Amino acid sequence: MITKEALVECARRTLLSESVSIAKLAEFLDDSFVAVVELLFQTQGRLVITGIGKSAIIAQKIVATLNSTGTPALFLHASEAIHGDLGMVQPGDPVLCISKSGNSPEIKVLVPLLKRQGNVLIGMTGNPESYLGKASDYVLNTWVERESDPNNLAPTNSTTAQLAMGDALAVCLIEMRQFTAEDFALYHPGGALGKKLLLKVNDLLDTAHRPMVAPDSDIKQVIVSISEGRLGVTAVLEAEQVIGIITDGDIRRMLNKTETITGWKARDIMTVNPKTIAPDTLVVDALNRMEQYAITQLVVVEGTQYLGVIHLHDILKEGVV
Repeated sequence: MITKEALVECARRTLLSESVSIAKLAEFLDDSFVAVVELLFQTQGRLVITGIGKSAIIAQKIVATLNSTGTPALFLHASEAIHGDLGMVQPGDPVLCISKSGNSPEIKVLVPLLKRQGNVLIGMTGNPESYLGKASDYVLNTWVERESDPNNLAPTNSTTAQLAMGDALAVCLIEMRQFTAEDFALYHPGGALGKKLLLKVNDLLDTAHRPMVAPDSDIKQVIVSISEGRLGVTAVLEAEQVIGIITDGDIRRMLNKTETITGWKARDIMTVNPKTIAPDTLVVDALNRMEQYAITQLVVVEGTQYLGVIHLHDILKEGVV
């Protein structure tokens, strides 16, 4: 049996070995890398990324990263390309081919087909002197001294190097495009960041159910309004303008002061000048305002028109935080 200490040491060797391989890539950055970044920045088409085996998996990840950061890209499996999928590659689409050896049989078949179509070929390989390296217009060198597994066979350091080089391309393109967090959100509207930067109060607001009472409404009417609204609050309106709010906490505090609700009106227990927010405000700003005042709901108004109430639970349910 391998001891716990031996397992930890094995993991440590693996991580350090891969980190050394990544650090080594910095020495391989040259004019070819710069030319590739400039080419991808200027291209009007899509970057097609292809590979075989584990390199194909890395290619898919790089495609995902580029698509989410403003560089259109698509994945083409090298073996499928020579069986009909080559039609995905359009004139003007640069092609990034990933292969550790650069001499895989599928690569040797695919490369001449791509060159025949006139597409710019970018080779990402650990062997610049390989078939792929020599056939490419530009080469991204991802050479590693060895894999981290004891047999020097399982793609570990080599695929990590490919992944890191893909990230380097993506980040350089992000800077060249001046790609902002707001841009990123447009490509991730369903994610937490997208919701923080895009989701507005009126996107969550239920305008069909607006809890409200008049200043002279009795407490029973107030309780019914709070219960039906299911927001723990009701607005107090006079001449169609919000003059106060009543929360379920206000009801409890009133009951602690008196043994009867007879004679009490909404105006007697309401909080005047409640905190309000405009419907076009970002939800994340509404959340910050709630935290600032230690409250769980805000009255939504547009000008003087009462639109409804946004509750903390509505925000949390959307996964904004």
